[in-house]
Amino acid sequence: MAQENEKELQQLKNRFHDLAERSHAQGVFTFTGFLGLSDQEVFWQEEPGLRYAGYTLYGGCDQADRVVARFGDSRELGYETDFPVVCIHIAPLAEKFADKLTHRDFLGALMNLGIERSTVGDIRAGGKQAYLFCLDSVASFICDNLIQVKHTRVRCSVTEDFQDILQEEPETVNIRVQSLRVDAVISRVYNFSREKSLALFRTGKVYVNGRLCENNSRILKSGETVNARGFGKFVLTGEARETRKGRLAVDVAVYR
Repeated sequence: MAQENEKELQQLKNRFHDLAERSHAQGVFTFTGFLGLSDQEVFWQEEPGLRYAGYTLYGGCDQADRVVARFGDSRELGYETDFPVVCIHIAPLAEKFADKLTHRDFLGALMNLGIERSTVGDIRAGGKQAYLFCLDSVASFICDNLIQVKHTRVRCSVTEDFQDILQEEPETVNIRVQSLRVDAVISRVYNFSREKSLALFRTGKVYVNGRLCENNSRILKSGETVNARGFGKFVLTGEARETRKGRLAVDVAVYR
């Protein structure tokens, strides 16, 4: 299993370098599929050897967790091109009889179609509908074949009106911690024991601003985003204030 994982890791690295070289040598833009957080960490590890080609990361909307890497610099190439990313609106055929659906429900239905995970980006789910970012190469297939999510019959349509995209509404909570160490904040936000919080770091499941965080004592700053894979993400939205008992009170926007 370790050898298999190492092989996949090397293949991903080779893919990044092949795309960068092709863009640079042929004077064209090249694109990856959607990259999850762990793939993005590999990208950043390789970034010093890729920057010569120029690159841009984009997921279809602001603060996307899953992004496509585009190699090529429009100033050098002399032209611009769009990312091969489209947005699909997924809505129930009969609102009255539709189930309340979650991100997991929509993702499960998509994966049951047999498409690769790298073709699908963020899913913004809310209530009984969702907005899905995907590669344009699979958009028609999804629209034609995604007809049911759990027990709810749905219709899919490509939309260009990004103003209609459901915005994830975070829950704003105020926490009190001894310090703004990332492990302490995670423990407080998710009500974890210190040992469970540390286990997330040992298994490489904590990302700060999209980068893998292995230093559990890292001090967080206002505006930084923390992803705890499997549990959600949160953003420190305000400056810490010292309480009368010497602890720090800070507001956190939590995305469940």
